Amino acid sequence: MLKTDVKKVLKVLILSTLFVSSLQAKEVKLKYKGLILNAALDLAEGRDLQDGVVLITHGSLAHRDMQTLSYLRELFYDLGYNTLAINLSLGLSNRHGMYDCAIPHRHLYEDSVDEIDQWVMWLKDKGVKAITLLGHSKGGAQTALYAVENDNELIKSVILIAPAMKYKGTSKTLFPQIQRAKMLKAFDAPQQMLHGMTMMQCKKSEASAESFLSYNVFSPRQDTPTLLPAIKKPVLVLIGGEDTVVVDLDKRVSPLADGEKIQMKVIETAGHFFRDLNMDEAVEVMDEFLQRVN
Repeated sequence: MLKTDVKKVLKVLILSTLFVSSLQAKEVKLKYKGLILNAALDLAEGRDLQDGVVLITHGSLAHRDMQTLSYLRELFYDLGYNTLAINLSLGLSNRHGMYDCAIPHRHLYEDSVDEIDQWVMWLKDKGVKAITLLGHSKGGAQTALYAVENDNELIKSVILIAPAMKYKGTSKTLFPQIQRAKMLKAFDAPQQMLHGMTMMQCKKSEASAESFLSYNVFSPRQDTPTLLPAIKKPVLVLIGGEDTVVVDLDKRVSPLADGEKIQMKVIETAGHFFRDLNMDEAVEVMDEFLQRVN
């Protein structure tokens, strides 16, 4: 085994047993609609903001320091890329860590698009001239939606890691919950709280009718493959060959991938979270993509 391979294996062993956060990160904050939004800014050695930034959005109810994204940020740092990893507020001020399922859900799916835009504008105000948008899982689908609806000249490229799809049809489990929520919305009571609702990883949670419907009713605006052709910037979609969360993504993206505007790469042994050496391989692909398109 080569020395470089040994170093990689040792790094993976350490990261797999520790909660990892970027040692170079500086927390930054901004105010938005009465909330405080926070993010971790990593400036690579010898770089400043004018060299460009990768803006990273986590998935569903997660956070910027989840192991997948912490390791991703470390790898980007080693390659000389600046990153800004944001925490979506999910309706909470200065949120850190996983969303507590005991907290009632009042946030909306579309809130993420507005918050991504706030950070893009923050970077613009700091003098940043080039931004790569990157999102994982549901954050990937939300990033894709932002890219479609905001063709900002600062955005140079988009990277989506295991981005979410919206599956048509309603499961038997969710059908009665959706009917209850729709009834409240029809009677002009979208803020009415409902108990025993399924909100992503949270089971038997309390959620407003409006919040529940925003995540659980089929919408093409939440379906990454539907959005891809409308993104005007170069896009790289990374897919886990053993992903059991976003199933058959490759089958839907493959017909769209032309190798130029839309590029796709399957990391065969990766699951949904691209753990350990799978993320190393994914970052190599991202680096090649960014070197070509930026």
